Amino acid sequence: MRFWAGLDWGVYHHDLAVTDDAGNPVVQLRVTNDLHGLNAALNALREVRRNRRSIPIAIETGRGLMVAGLRQAGQTVVVLNPTRVANYRNRWSAQPKKSDRQDALLLANILRVDGHVQPVQPQPSVHAQAVQEMARAHRRTVQSATLTSQRLRSLLHSYFPAAVTAWAGYDGGITRREARVILSAAPTPTQAARLTPTKLRALLVGGGRIRLVAAQADRLHALFTTRQLRQPVELEETMGQIALTLLHQLDTHLAIGEQQLAQLQELFDRHPHAEVYRSFPGMGTVLAARMLGELGDDLSRFPDPRSLRSFCAAVPITWASGTATKISHRRKVNPVLATIGYRWAFSALTRSQGVRDLYDHRRGCGDGHAAALRRVYARLLNCLHHCLRHATVYDEDAAFPATADEG
Repeated sequence: MRFWAGLDWGVYHHDLAVTDDAGNPVVQLRVTNDLHGLNAALNALREVRRNRRSIPIAIETGRGLMVAGLRQAGQTVVVLNPTRVANYRNRWSAQPKKSDRQDALLLANILRVDGHVQPVQPQPSVHAQAVQEMARAHRRTVQSATLTSQRLRSLLHSYFPAAVTAWAGYDGGITRREARVILSAAPTPTQAARLTPTKLRALLVGGGRIRLVAAQADRLHALFTTRQLRQPVELEETMGQIALTLLHQLDTHLAIGEQQLAQLQELFDRHPHAEVYRSFPGMGTVLAARMLGELGDDLSRFPDPRSLRSFCAAVPITWASGTATKISHRRKVNPVLATIGYRWAFSALTRSQGVRDLYDHRRGCGDGHAAALRRVYARLLNCLHHCLRHATVYDEDAAFPATADEG
């Protein structure tokens, strides 16, 4: 007799359920989210597992100490998509209901009935998991910095628009170091108007500017001393204090981002697959590390190029019913991989003639910009799958031979 298990996870405790071949519950218990709870769950599984065969455990997350402990103990952990689990709930009950105890039993039954159609569970190395954690942390920091800069820009528009237009045509805008230094010294229009060209030159140098310092200082002085609409003095000073707080937050996010980027690069460079990823056109350190983190380094996870393209949302979906047929791109995808695909394909346009020719060919066939980039992304994923399988770097001539069918 075979058994299947389900674990409904929580922050402080988890519910474990084990079913037999007929779907009858054999074990149902609640365990705490600590070492004692892990041992209790393993002991319960050992009592059922008389044939010494590992009991597969279904769970809706692949993260957490309990999952790590189960895997280290040799248990097979199958991660199920929460959306698919929610759809199964209607299948098992006419009136949808939810409880942790029943959800654990539901997970076990999903594995019992449809376990054979669940995707292959990856077994990434600890190194690849470390790259994933750092890449995700860096991505969150970048998003926080972007959100803070947007809040700062919106605030400045409401009382100090000259500060926004001062660096509007420059890379980074108000996130530039020189802009942040000057705004920290003069967060209000009144204070900015008092800055002399000499003081502005000193601030620009302190902000890292080397070229055209005097010209930039004169330009900013003229801009800050020009008459403009103003808020009442007391309100202006209050907004200036808020701007200083946002500037401090932005400085912190940017500093943390730089530190995490250095750590991410160091982690990624030590991985055996780093050379393969770096060899591809348009693939920088950040994109490569994020892709490695999301794909992992278990080569058995994607047995063929199509499985890799499907996971990365580079395979279209076909809806066919009667005489109607509709082909569209996937929308329910990993947002990280979707962003990577667009940026990677777009960056490769200027770094690979084969990529450029494929893009132009698809545009000539009627594809839009995004659709043509998805075609490029799919071709690059084919190449990535081949290079990882054969431990070889990217070869432009092999990827885009002269006789290749560009369709």
